[in-house]
Amino acid sequence: MEPCNYLTIKDWAVEDRPREKLLKKGVQSLSDAEIIALLIGSGTRNESAVDLSKKVLKYADNNLNELGKLGIAELTKLKGIGEAKAITILAALELGRRRKISEIIEKQKITQSKDIFELFQPILGDLPHEEFWVLFLNRSNRIIERTKISQGGVAGTVIDIKIILKQAIEKLASSLILCHNHPSGNKMPSNADDSITEKLKKGAELIDLKVLDHIIVADVDYYSYADEGRI
Repeated sequence: MEPCNYLTIKDWAVEDRPREKLLKKGVQSLSDAEIIALLIGSGTRNESAVDLSKKVLKYADNNLNELGKLGIAELTKLKGIGEAKAITILAALELGRRRKISEIIEKQKITQSKDIFELFQPILGDLPHEEFWVLFLNRSNRIIERTKISQGGVAGTVIDIKIILKQAIEKLASSLILCHNHPSGNKMPSNADDSITEKLKKGAELIDLKVLDHIIVADVDYYSYADEGRI
């Protein structure tokens, strides 16, 4: 039987090794494929780790955001990507998401719709199902807490207004910001979105709270009720 010799990074020419390139020129000098190659460590008998990484990226339309939407089952369909490699790729992407979220949370204060989108896009942008979240703010528009209210399917999720208002009172919030995602990628609000926004706005007013905005995250874009003058 012919031996199955995998091409590891150590088998490459020195100038082509991502690790050496990183040490010499810095991590920003690496291409997306080279970074993924460092993660997976080896290719197959017929292709290098970089070639295999290029195949992974091509499967995701050469878009890291799309790659982040793939699961283990989808990645392991690619020849040369086993469960261990798939887990490593997904873990690295998740770490990147968490870093981005941490950086934004440090800002704390919400001043515009873009702040809200940047906070929630890493959480909601890749999901195949809908989730509804609320930001509870103090009088200075600083974040008291962000809370996931519900999780549904592809077409929608159920929101209980009483639960949201109860939590706002318990947290001594002065205002609320609503946020949910559209897995379809269509950022435009539905009739159901309009209805829940209006109901929450009216309910909040009864207990001296304000609903400042409702953001709909659609992949890398968003819709803001406040920006559109609808809240």
